[in-house]
Amino acid sequence: MHMIVAENLVKVFPAPDGGSTRAVDGLSFRVGSGQIYGLLGPNGAGKTTTLRMLSGLMTPTSGRAVLAGHDVVDDPQAVKRMIGFLTADTGLYQRLPPRELLTFFAALHGLSGSDARRRVDHLIDWLEMGDFAELRCGGLSTGQRQRTSIARALVADPPILILDEPTLGLDVLSNRVILDFIVREREEGKTVLLSTHYLHEAEVMCDHVGLLHNGALVAEGTVPELLAATGEAHLNEAFLKVVGESETVLPAPEDTAERPPAGQSDVVPPSSRDR
Repeated sequence: MHMIVAENLVKVFPAPDGGSTRAVDGLSFRVGSGQIYGLLGPNGAGKTTTLRMLSGLMTPTSGRAVLAGHDVVDDPQAVKRMIGFLTADTGLYQRLPPRELLTFFAALHGLSGSDARRRVDHLIDWLEMGDFAELRCGGLSTGQRQRTSIARALVADPPILILDEPTLGLDVLSNRVILDFIVREREEGKTVLLSTHYLHEAEVMCDHVGLLHNGALVAEGTVPELLAATGEAHLNEAFLKVVGESETVLPAPEDTAERPPAGQSDVVPPSSRDR
């Protein structure tokens, strides 16, 4: 069963000169149940725009996206109930500690009492958050904030995870925790779609990958298939051969054109005003 289906997705943005920019250009791919699919490419390739369309946060200019049988345009609320969506801009309430924040979002998803406590305790243990679960989010490190954001995305135990650059800017320990978590989620039967420009990470954990360049899919398959087709030993070199360019696909300054301004979530817990 395909949990994620993208068919000829196109997204066009108006340009300052009165023209337009085609950020995603006829993108099609499918992700099966229980798979990790990596959407890979450099900054500005269209990864974030694609994930925002798939999650229902951005309307495609044309094309179609279906998650777990629900069309993201026709039934966006059903799609949002099926996914856990993580971006670099996921808001955290600065005055709340992770445990209280997760309990709040558990309640928003219909969990309460002992069910909410069990789910929150499980996530804190699973993501190794015990040392900072009672500290305010405003004082957390980048890695601690990212783990908290992932826990927030997972609090309702959704069957589909959409992760946008989940290890961006993390220290070695937090990076390991999050990569291990992604693999464990796949082992639990979850479907995971992630974007990254760290191709060496995707090489060791993705079941399938799609190489994205200038908004278009230039190659797709398993890692062994792509390496065999290009005659290269590593995915980074395979990507460079496919696009025919000499530029690196290693970490570079983040292109914020695809991302909305950073800020807190638009859902504000009443108790946060008193803290």
